[in-house]
Amino acid sequence: MSNITPKSAASCKYDIVSLGEIMLRLDPGDIRIRTTRNFRVWEGGGEYNVARGLRRCFGQRAAVVTAIADNEVGHLLEDLILQGGVDMGYVEWMPFDGIGRDVRVGLNFTERGYGVRAALGCSDRATSAASQLKAGDIDWEKLFGSDGVRWFHTGGIYAALSETTSDVIIEALECAKKYGTFTSFDLNFRPSLWKNAGGTEKAKRVNRKIAPLVDVMIGNEEDFTAAFGYEVPGVDQGLSKLDPQGFKAMISEVVRDFPNFKGVATTLRNAKTASTNDWGAILWTGGEFHEAVARPDLEIYDRVGGGDSFASGLIYGFLAGKTPAEAVNYGAAHGALAMTTPGDTTMATLGEVEKVMKGGGARVAR
Repeated sequence: MSNITPKSAASCKYDIVSLGEIMLRLDPGDIRIRTTRNFRVWEGGGEYNVARGLRRCFGQRAAVVTAIADNEVGHLLEDLILQGGVDMGYVEWMPFDGIGRDVRVGLNFTERGYGVRAALGCSDRATSAASQLKAGDIDWEKLFGSDGVRWFHTGGIYAALSETTSDVIIEALECAKKYGTFTSFDLNFRPSLWKNAGGTEKAKRVNRKIAPLVDVMIGNEEDFTAAFGYEVPGVDQGLSKLDPQGFKAMISEVVRDFPNFKGVATTLRNAKTASTNDWGAILWTGGEFHEAVARPDLEIYDRVGGGDSFASGLIYGFLAGKTPAEAVNYGAAHGALAMTTPGDTTMATLGEVEKVMKGGGARVAR
């Protein structure tokens, strides 16, 4: 049984709200960043991807809290967000200084890997509008107290952006808790973000300060190790990452340290090559572990956003009143499907997710 029971939909304006930065992703397609002459533009961001997935795949009422530079690039980002159906009522528009010295839209150049060549990302996001938000900038009382939110999601990417963003997260989580909104946090450790900001030790301090305010903690092996300070027993000794034994031991330690957690979820991934991964997931809630169907040798088209899509599927399970076992399988199936299409965000449908959950094959649907 689970003790994760969000407020009723009738009592809230939003099912899901995410706090985080949204960037423009410049995708060179099958070419490399350093040799391409064309880029396809997507929008994406670790926290935003969760809200968008819940809107587009699962039909939930979604909004995002962020800041965007008020220029033509910012309005391109706006157009992409609106196409995804995500409410922008809590977006702060920051005046543009003319050249981006003070505020700009973050860019994320990401190429898909293939075979022995790993996927590669290169961010250009300093002085972004979202990184400059500070405590007091957002009317959380209106969002959580007046509008009402069933689930609030944020994560470690946004926590790492600047010295003020973790304060914004804490302020939001405290207000969400006040009004009975369930909260989730994806550790989403990114070495590049912490490289010149205190490294893994600073990441651990920041994430452990946020953790007591979180209901559901999400991450993968690297996240729990580098950003939270836990080890997965057995992995260094060759234990398969699809074997939940070591992860269960790690999660047991986590919930002893943070008894406020009502759920802890981790994806299980072994990247054999850039285009073939083992994929699975495990959820702890209500004192019990629930394992998703393991998918060895999952074929990958674009791995970016797989973890975010896992989170959105997991959250949908709880919002829809599914069992914990069903929730973790919604997450794992949705994450697997999201990695079969380009871009950070999902192109899957609820019907496709449930077909994969039932073991449906890849025969042409006519």
